[in-house]
Amino acid sequence: MLIAPQVKYILLDCDNTLCQSERLAFEACAELTNEALEKHGVPDRYNVDSLLEDFVGNNFRNMLVLLQKKHDFQMKQDELDEYVSRELGKVTEKLGEKCIECPGVTDQLEWAKSQGYPMAVVSTSAKPRVLASLKKTNLLRFFPEEHVYSAASSLNPPSSKPDPAIYLHACKELGVKPGETLTVEDSKSGATAAMRAGIPFIAYVGIYKVEEGEEKQKQMAQLLTEQTKAHTVMYNWSEFPECIKKIEA
Repeated sequence: MLIAPQVKYILLDCDNTLCQSERLAFEACAELTNEALEKHGVPDRYNVDSLLEDFVGNNFRNMLVLLQKKHDFQMKQDELDEYVSRELGKVTEKLGEKCIECPGVTDQLEWAKSQGYPMAVVSTSAKPRVLASLKKTNLLRFFPEEHVYSAASSLNPPSSKPDPAIYLHACKELGVKPGETLTVEDSKSGATAAMRAGIPFIAYVGIYKVEEGEEKQKQMAQLLTEQTKAHTVMYNWSEFPECIKKIEA
């Protein structure tokens, strides 16, 4: 097990870790997903829940790539780019209007700041979408905009978790080694990206109880512990300081 002797940077996922943005985003992209399926003669349709079940943790570009594989159809590159652009506009608008923070985040980021921990955001989602969430929740004040990293916007070519590229890019930009950081992730794809990058991580499962109930929370705690080797599980953001202590021990 990789243990960081001293945490020099706290890296944080955004969607459903800092901000309750995942369901809002999937509401916005379900319509476009079904439009693409209909256009290509695929009879299947998605609602928010089924879309989350199949594609949570993926940005929309990667979702469309996986959708083509799953339903055996092909989109031209310019068509895919157009859908990604449309989805970004819809999602960014919705998040800017309705996004709220995950319970207890502000208090714990205030604590981390008071302890002298520098912090950055490392997300799969496009940067305009991440910034919209952080601005609406008033969390952007904890992060310089240049330290908000996006697998969809900061990398060329774009990527998506579980590819660890965005974590490795963030570490390089921040001048730290992966083992000198820690991160917080809520999804299997995000946790896998952290694990592959060699970054100790906290599995945050509190959002599942908020949105889906205690049974789902238990399932995700088990999955992230067994399959992605989370160093510790956080059920509520109030546990954040103790989780950091476990990693630094």
